[in-house]
Amino acid sequence: MKALLQRVTAAKVEVAGSVVGEIGGGLLVLLGVEKGDDIAQAEQLASKTAKYRIFSDADGKMNFNVQQVEGSILVVSQFTLVAETRKGNRPSFTSAGAPDISKALYLAFIDQLRSFKLTVATGEFGADMKVSLTNDGPVTFMLES
Repeated sequence: MKALLQRVTAAKVEVAGSVVGEIGGGLLVLLGVEKGDDIAQAEQLASKTAKYRIFSDADGKMNFNVQQVEGSILVVSQFTLVAETRKGNRPSFTSAGAPDISKALYLAFIDQLRSFKLTVATGEFGADMKVSLTNDGPVTFMLES
């Protein structure tokens, strides 16, 4: 499982022209599920996401997590994160998790984030989404389970 974290000042996701999820400052998390991933990995990755210190303190050092800065999280499923790109000129998605299992793990990830009393907005699993964001920094990190 992979989570691409982007520190944002704002982010939103639209489906068919309607906003389905939107946040102000916080994290945009693009989440990719691979074959073999399980609930324990989803919960561990969500916990790490919630606790990951990528927000600056008064000295400009990354010492605060999203909860400490009272930020929100927008989670968007993105199976292309787990694409095999080393060979050829076309990505392969054979390592992506099956849709039913991936959706369950996506929802488990979100539930775990919410267990930390975080405000979590989401995209729509499996939909064609348009994601807009203002990356803060830019600060972007890839976390893997």
